[in-house]
Amino acid sequence: MSQANNDQDQQNVTHTLEKIKNRLLVFSGKGGVGKSTVAANLASALAHKKMKVGLLDVDIHGPNLAKMLGVEGQRLDSTEDGKIIPVQVEENLTVVSMSFLLQDPNLPVIWRGPMKMKAIQQFLGDVAWGELDWLVIDSPPGTGDEPLSVAQLIPASGALVVTTPQEVSLMDSRKAIAFARKLNLKIFGIVENMSGLLCPHCGKRIDLFKAGGGEKAAQELGVPFLGRIPLDPEIVILGDAGKPFVTAKPDSEAGKAFMEVVENIIKKI
Repeated sequence: MSQANNDQDQQNVTHTLEKIKNRLLVFSGKGGVGKSTVAANLASALAHKKMKVGLLDVDIHGPNLAKMLGVEGQRLDSTEDGKIIPVQVEENLTVVSMSFLLQDPNLPVIWRGPMKMKAIQQFLGDVAWGELDWLVIDSPPGTGDEPLSVAQLIPASGALVVTTPQEVSLMDSRKAIAFARKLNLKIFGIVENMSGLLCPHCGKRIDLFKAGGGEKAAQELGVPFLGRIPLDPEIVILGDAGKPFVTAKPDSEAGKAFMEVVENIIKKI
């Protein structure tokens, strides 16, 4: 690709970012911690607070947000000048995901780093996001191509690290914090997901994955602890049904925990 094309692509990204007030990268040091669930629910919660929110799924190999938000199977449209129109989820929430470009959702995306970098660049520069209060970016686990591309393409992003209380997850979360610091990302803090389960029969709290590890890691690393989100079977059920838990069950313990995290993030602006 010519240097002129590269310069134009970067100008498009810069023009897009000028219309976005806050950028939040949601990532984790390892998989299986519920990162996409947290990203989807935080975006929905912000939208229900009357903020304009864009949700960008840069998990090229495992895009799940479309299903979690009930827009699976939709396709991206374009404006007359060739800009991509994000899919409307609800009044104040739009989303762009690799899943909207796949002909068969069961086929893998087998791409190397440069192709993923280019796709993320297009998701930013070629999408008509419009004026946004928040762009929430759901990144795959680890400290590889996708979060690195986001950090390079979107300066001044804030990083939110999702972990579970167990030690193996916390070990990788510490690496994620170090990654964010190395790339000069503003660290919004750590969220401890899957933090205990209230027994539906007796009401007793069960710490399936230990307790308090996320808060301890935040203290050790000198970063904010944004809150702990308990396990709730309804999170899984509603996620599979394409309904964000935080807006479907706002009065539940987990729903209130999500909203507490959102309030703590807003305070960091």
